[in-house]
Amino acid sequence: MIGRRLTYRTVDGVRIPGTWRHVFIRNGRYFLTDLRIYADGLIDCWGLVTLEEFEEKVRTGWVATTLPDGAQASAHGLARWTFSEPRSLLTPEMLVAEVRDTIDRLNQRPDSIGRCLAAVDAFLADRTEENRAAAHAAFLAVPASRRRYVLGDMDTKDWPLRVLVAGPGGRTYLPSDPPVSQESYDRALAYFEERTRWSTERGTYVPADGPAAPHAPAVRLSHSLSNEPVADPGHLGLRNDYPAPISVGEVVYPSVAHAYWALSVTRPESRSAIAAADTAAAAHKLAAATARRENWEHVRAAVMTRLLRAKYDQHPELAEILLATDGATVVYDDVDSAFWGDNAGRGRNWTGRLLELVRSELRMRQNGIPGL
Repeated sequence: MIGRRLTYRTVDGVRIPGTWRHVFIRNGRYFLTDLRIYADGLIDCWGLVTLEEFEEKVRTGWVATTLPDGAQASAHGLARWTFSEPRSLLTPEMLVAEVRDTIDRLNQRPDSIGRCLAAVDAFLADRTEENRAAAHAAFLAVPASRRRYVLGDMDTKDWPLRVLVAGPGGRTYLPSDPPVSQESYDRALAYFEERTRWSTERGTYVPADGPAAPHAPAVRLSHSLSNEPVADPGHLGLRNDYPAPISVGEVVYPSVAHAYWALSVTRPESRSAIAAADTAAAAHKLAAATARRENWEHVRAAVMTRLLRAKYDQHPELAEILLATDGATVVYDDVDSAFWGDNAGRGRNWTGRLLELVRSELRMRQNGIPGL
């Protein structure tokens, strides 16, 4: 549940909204900590991870939903204790489903509850058994911890819904419920008809600029050691050190990183040595030992922009990979630079920001909008 547990992290000067909840991390002992969930799909789980990486941590038990009797636990700087007859309220599947729902809600798009209510509306509009079965499946897809709150009615809870989708003579998901009688079913129908009438009269609020755009899942470009091009590089091809030669004037550089470091130094012979370096890391090492151009820090972003444009103009196959990231935030890791890298939210992520700029320019060209 989001409630008032609001937080955010800053990427490219933009606040990415988020929320948080308590979880136990199993790292030798069990540690009570905060799990931060962000609208772009990244999750702070003792370090930013993607949703898929988080699912793996839950699957392996590193994010714990089972708490063994007698296990040692602590909350940093607060307390230590031993579990005695612990009872967890979550299963791995339930926790992952709740996190997925949270990401949907942070983006103002339908979560499992929204999808359930849409399926119920479809059944009420056309009361076939096929539509009832679809509504029933959508209801059961809501995490069990949230089903009682699907209707947002604290008086009836989910009673009308579980009766509606079960149908006359059917059984609800609660073993204690009796078979649905015709009388109960008619009451549930009357409830939804009144709910529909009230919703229609209330109307729908639409912001002046239209619905807010959701945050696309973030794309993280992690460090790599690839020194040779590969047939299908995927996001690896978006790294500046990926071996994609670019022409700048009359010089061909093995990668954007080679070109950047060569252009950063003053001596022509040093530029030649950097351009000929076996790896981007070696090019960086040579540049670090050479005098830098005066005021380089004031022009480096413009230089990098020109180099990235050259890379994606000269390598259409890599431009397609960049375009395939759609509107995602590009999070670029650079252990050597807090200026170019995001570095777990502690850097300025200028490489990621410029990749998003170049992606937008490619999209503009793709849509036939003339350059300005």
